[in-house]
Amino acid sequence: MQIKDAWLHAAAPQDVLHLISAAGYQAYVVGGCVRNALIGVSVTDIDIATDARPETVMSLAETAGLRAVPTGIEHGTVTLVADGQGFEVTTFRSDVETHGRHATVAFSSDLREDATRRDFTMNALYARADGTVLDPLGGLPDLHARRVRFVGDATARIREDYLRILRFFRFHAQYGDPAQGLDPDALAACAAGVEGLDRLSHERIGAEMRKLLSATDPAPAVGAMAQCGALAHILPGAQPDALAVLVHLEAGIAPDWLRRLLVLGGQTDHLRLTRREARDLDKMRAALAKMTPAAEMAYRLGEGIARNVVLARAALFETPLPADFLDSIARGAAARFPLRAQDLPHLQGPELGAQLRALEERWIASNFTLSKAELLG
Repeated sequence: MQIKDAWLHAAAPQDVLHLISAAGYQAYVVGGCVRNALIGVSVTDIDIATDARPETVMSLAETAGLRAVPTGIEHGTVTLVADGQGFEVTTFRSDVETHGRHATVAFSSDLREDATRRDFTMNALYARADGTVLDPLGGLPDLHARRVRFVGDATARIREDYLRILRFFRFHAQYGDPAQGLDPDALAACAAGVEGLDRLSHERIGAEMRKLLSATDPAPAVGAMAQCGALAHILPGAQPDALAVLVHLEAGIAPDWLRRLLVLGGQTDHLRLTRREARDLDKMRAALAKMTPAAEMAYRLGEGIARNVVLARAALFETPLPADFLDSIARGAAARFPLRAQDLPHLQGPELGAQLRALEERWIASNFTLSKAELLG
């Protein structure tokens, strides 16, 4: 099997691969880029695995005039920049000691040994510069079946890094086959290891949840997270039932992870939201408790928040979406109140503010149709 995609055969990755292999070392593209190429998903990052030590990679790059950045050199990773594109080049590794969040590694010259420390079989795939795919652990059948399976013993892989619990559910949402369900052995291992999620940083948890909830349909994976106890650990109080309804209602509308988080509910302290995300989520939660019309909500809060709230209401209350809600939201978001303070020169201070608010309410009630003259008349 060969990868013939343009990203692999472009000059920059070929230059890096040939730089290493010409010096007598092994060099392969690895992991997500190989996986995605084989299932027709776009490739964004190109990672390279080699038996060359990181200091050797740095030296080779310097000789070739390439920029080399020791981004994770203690774990064997050097980033090489070729034609403005960065490539993470990592030396084959084996785990000496694991701590649930990171590992002490030893460098290796054995590709299979490197493969056995990876998380899922579909990620333990390598390809030569000519595109020939290497599958040291039998991950290709799992990939083609869209089956997310841990490398070796699932419990051992999770103990190496408890983030793999969340990655398991995220990978199922992104790459798994919903029809065949989740691997039962992996689910059991996730359930047994949920206490380890408490050891993870909020940044790492939040990053995984953003990716999971941005998948086309995360509902089955999130439901399984609830069943095994993982959801309660990272999002206490969350209820997954309405998520599948929301995904159905979103047909033709781009996924929004914050909208889906809104429907799940629960405490978000473990997600480390940005200030803007936290502010928008608070606005959406407040709007859910009101029955403000879609157009008015879009005028007051913006198009994105209004769209999310209307969809979330329908999902949570299991009611049909208004047929014209997107048009109403667009109209409200585009509306501009025609009056300014200078239009009421006879008023000032609190009286001016009160009158402007009253006239604005009249204008909104008219569905944004009253003109400036009509409001002042």
